[in-house]
Amino acid sequence: MKARTALPAVAMTAVSMVLTLAVVVMWLGSAMPWPVALVVGIGIDGGWLATLAYERRLAAQGDHSRTMTAVGWSFGLLATGVLVAHALTAHHSTGAWLAVAWLPLAAKALWLVHSLWEHTALTPSAIGAIRSIQQDARDEAAVARARLRAEASTEETRLTAVTQAGARVARVQAHTAATLAGAWSTLEKARAGEDTGRALTSVTTRVTPDVTPRWELPVWGPTEPVPALEAGPALTDAELDALVDTIRHSQTPALSYREMAIRFRTAGHSASEVRLRAAWKRVA
Repeated sequence: MKARTALPAVAMTAVSMVLTLAVVVMWLGSAMPWPVALVVGIGIDGGWLATLAYERRLAAQGDHSRTMTAVGWSFGLLATGVLVAHALTAHHSTGAWLAVAWLPLAAKALWLVHSLWEHTALTPSAIGAIRSIQQDARDEAAVARARLRAEASTEETRLTAVTQAGARVARVQAHTAATLAGAWSTLEKARAGEDTGRALTSVTTRVTPDVTPRWELPVWGPTEPVPALEAGPALTDAELDALVDTIRHSQTPALSYREMAIRFRTAGHSASEVRLRAAWKRVA
């Protein structure tokens, strides 16, 4: 890469020096002996080459001299002035000579570009490290994008599964509620029917002769909580029969077993369901 930037500057400098020497010899050769004109041309080119060499030596050491830079540009301007003056005094091909008069300044500009490249040039190891860092950054970015896409896909799948499960639960609950509502509606119709009581009574007449029980089917609605009972002394069968008979005939017509059981326990009495039902059968 160094040769690519230095080679154009070297070529342009050589062409400019040859052209300047030729112009000085041709232009001043008519006014003075040509060896003198040759010395003048070599002096201009030699001064330019010497300042350029000194600037390159300072640049290699990492140094810079404004004085040498000004001297170098002065030699370049002098060579350009010689070429322009020759072009203006030439009797033929004035445009062609003016077209090449800028070569000394172009050579100085190319050396300036080469020096700027040297100041910013990096070693192959540094360039390799930079490329490695950039590649690592690209790899990390790609991995991060892949991770985000995977997490987004997983979250989408989870939300879809939760939504579908919730929809299935809602459908089952709705179906269950509809079925339960239909069952309670059927039960309410049976409870409100005129022939329900007679049908149930005809079934239970042989079990409880001379008794007309009141049949009440469950009703859709809130239930009334029964207060907790405190443990007390156990009742004898006679006491239990007397209490059941008293509660049963506390209203007319006689209470059903369910109403009697509720009032029995609400009054604070305690007895197992088996004993209470046996007492009911005995007094009924």
